[in-house]
Amino acid sequence: MGRDVHYIHSFIKKHQFCRKAIQQIHAQLVFITAENTSSPASAIPILLTLWNSLIRHYSLGIYPQESFLLFKHLKFQYGRIVFFDSFTYSFLIKGSANLGEFRVGKQVHCLSLKDGFESHVYVQTALVNMYGECGVLGEAKKVFDEMPVRNCVTWNALISSFVKWGDVRVARGLFDLMPEKNVVSWTGIIDGYTRMGRFDEALSLFKEMVVVEGIKPSEVTLLAIFPAIWNVRCVECCRMIHGYGEKSGINAFDIRVVNSLVDAYAKCGSMEDAVRAFEDISDERRNLVSWTSVISGYAMHGMAKEAFDSYKMMVDEGIEPNRITFLSMLNACSHGGLVDEGLEFLRKMVDEFGIQPDIKHYGCLIDMLGREGRLEEAEKIALEIPNTMSNVVIWRTLLGACSFHDNADMGERVMQKIMEMENKYGGDYVLLSNILAGMGRYVDSEGVRRVMDEQNAIKAPGISFT
Repeated sequence: MGRDVHYIHSFIKKHQFCRKAIQQIHAQLVFITAENTSSPASAIPILLTLWNSLIRHYSLGIYPQESFLLFKHLKFQYGRIVFFDSFTYSFLIKGSANLGEFRVGKQVHCLSLKDGFESHVYVQTALVNMYGECGVLGEAKKVFDEMPVRNCVTWNALISSFVKWGDVRVARGLFDLMPEKNVVSWTGIIDGYTRMGRFDEALSLFKEMVVVEGIKPSEVTLLAIFPAIWNVRCVECCRMIHGYGEKSGINAFDIRVVNSLVDAYAKCGSMEDAVRAFEDISDERRNLVSWTSVISGYAMHGMAKEAFDSYKMMVDEGIEPNRITFLSMLNACSHGGLVDEGLEFLRKMVDEFGIQPDIKHYGCLIDMLGREGRLEEAEKIALEIPNTMSNVVIWRTLLGACSFHDNADMGERVMQKIMEMENKYGGDYVLLSNILAGMGRYVDSEGVRRVMDEQNAIKAPGISFT
């Protein structure tokens, strides 16, 4: 049996991502277990180790329910001689989290208590994580509070749960109570503030972690702080992260950080730094995200020619664009006034790459046509958007173009479409009223204002900087 055990254990590790191979191991293990259940008790823990490896594989895979089916079979077939351990329950609880089924997890919770794992830190931590992942925060906190011993992973699991579901206040309270914080703890709370749009606080925490506590950020920390950096437009923060990434070696082994750096520089307004960071990436390491980041940067800075050149170089290197790449190219064409080129990119996206446009592509296309005064084409495209996809933003974009080009007739048609979707936003009424007034149709303009008042439409107050 020893040779079989060693062989199967090695095989599971080697082929953990091959479903067919795992199924063959499963079948072989059934026969080995059947042959050895009458053997001395010393064989049972070895068999359980193998079954645990299989349960772990299923619980982390795309069909986590298979881990429960396997557990049910083992419990029914060998429940009298096999005593499941903490690994078994930890893997099953993880499977419940991956399924998003806290009721299944609760059943496993009960079984683990019956088997005496109510104080086992790893099992209880897995339960905190599972309830948190499923959004049952009250249960997660209850398990946490009843644990006689907690480790850093337990605290991080609970903090991450509250962060995931948007309760940064409670997460911060737990973070402040932590007896000992590690880089995962800091990354979790920083990510929470970033997700909630509290960017200054996220940056403040990041600086406290690095400067005051002397904790070195991981690549995950850097990825968490980038949205805060580009939202406050802090180029110096980008340069600081860039330098740290070079010195620590993170930039050399994690392409995600370098790609985010290119994107952050561009969003902070420094396209020169973005291009420099992009050019520092070797040809072998550049991937689709690298190219799309720099193309998107050129697009937002109105550098259509550079975006075109980068797209061509990317395709020449054999990298196939995706829908985000094409959206960036449409943006570049829109800002550069290159309508025909934009329409050609849309054709390529659909005909050559088989990518169907989504609402963002349509929005960009209508904006592009509207900027150049090609309103009839824009209206035709807006009318052809499937109802399941169309939204009020599309029509508001077109209404803005009607205002810019003083097209009152189309403006009224567009306003009718907007009213069918939403009639409580005052800005739409004001825009149409201004279009009509600009064309000398003052009576109609006043009529639109009256309808706005009758509908109790929300009007944003004006702001003065003087």
